[in-house]
Amino acid sequence: MNDLAERDRAVVWHPFTQMQTAPLPVPIVRGEGSVLYGADGREYLDMISSWWVNLHGHAHPHIAQRLSEQLNTLEHVIFAGFTHQPAVELAERLLAILPPNQAKVFYSDNGSTAVEVALKMAFQYWHNLGQPRRKVVALENAYHGDTFGAMAVGGRSAFSAPFAPFLFDVDFLPAPVAGQEQAVLEQAKELFSDDVAAFIVEPLVQGSGGMIMYEPETLDALFSLARQYGVLIIADEVMTGFGRTGKLFASDYLREKADLMCLSKGLTGGTMALGVTTCTQAIYDAFLSTDKLRTLFHGHSFTANPLACAAALASMDLLLLDETQVAIRRIAQKNSTFAQRLATYSTVGNIRQRGTLLAFDLMVGEETSYFNTIRDVAYDFLTARGVLMRPLGNVLYLMPPYCTTDEQLDYTYQQIIDLLQTI
Repeated sequence: MNDLAERDRAVVWHPFTQMQTAPLPVPIVRGEGSVLYGADGREYLDMISSWWVNLHGHAHPHIAQRLSEQLNTLEHVIFAGFTHQPAVELAERLLAILPPNQAKVFYSDNGSTAVEVALKMAFQYWHNLGQPRRKVVALENAYHGDTFGAMAVGGRSAFSAPFAPFLFDVDFLPAPVAGQEQAVLEQAKELFSDDVAAFIVEPLVQGSGGMIMYEPETLDALFSLARQYGVLIIADEVMTGFGRTGKLFASDYLREKADLMCLSKGLTGGTMALGVTTCTQAIYDAFLSTDKLRTLFHGHSFTANPLACAAALASMDLLLLDETQVAIRRIAQKNSTFAQRLATYSTVGNIRQRGTLLAFDLMVGEETSYFNTIRDVAYDFLTARGVLMRPLGNVLYLMPPYCTTDEQLDYTYQQIIDLLQTI
């Protein structure tokens, strides 16, 4: 184990990691279901779905079979001027389960680029209409990715501070959390205008911002205000999509539907990198012209990679099974029951849940912050007991794969209780 970790340290730079002070990485040799197996024989329950991507468990045989078949048929082909069965079928099947106003699918390769595509579509939409708009409204503490456009519409923080001079200006609204709804709506009335190109949100749950949750009714009201000025609405469902919130998409809780949607993470069941941006027919039509300068000039070498599309199709097969939908409701109910138990601890605050997502604050040490030192205490405690969780500062959360058993959840809950009794 140490040999691989040392070799890694010699040649690899890890994400979101201060390499000078970080411990050696944990070598993982295989995964099955909700369990990851370390090179030293230790097991870890993957309660964060390996950065929120894994829906059905690791090394799922159905996804593996579909990938194997595709790999022996067509691994990749340029997607400019060419097409293939997996890409067309995936677009058809996505549009069948997305809100009915979504009409076209544009492929990219991850969540950040799905957001970049949506922003470029929104800006160029107005440009192509001869009515350029330059403003964007977003929510404070948002996270939409780490590329420059995605950073620009994300909350300003220590993560983006070195790049602040290079980010375009964005008007930010506070998240409309409980008790702040009316104040946010009043502020929105001042921000929305006919110079705003787009309003981008993570619907109902702000993930990296600390699992901040708010209600559908308020978001519907914000969308309605934006629509008064023709503002294009972008729903970043990279994290919330594919069942995490209890419905297939967080947008399914809303009356008002977004004009553009961004998908990734669970799209392939956590198997391969793939991003999708969908849009309405009206947005697509604004790019149709005999003038080639109205083309959306965006693409990736691996756009609509057949392997990734095949994995997404296999993941969708599993997602739409009755047994998977039952599992989503079961996990949501288990988490709800556990939330009631958490409420009895004075070191726990701001318990919130939406579907399979459960989050709460550890009321220890500094105020709520990504850099709260309780984060390392909690992470080390749980990892030592075979539970992989990655606290967002003092925010602990559960986002398990849908195959996670009641016994695995109960074990995880008990380790969290043991943690609470030691801090």
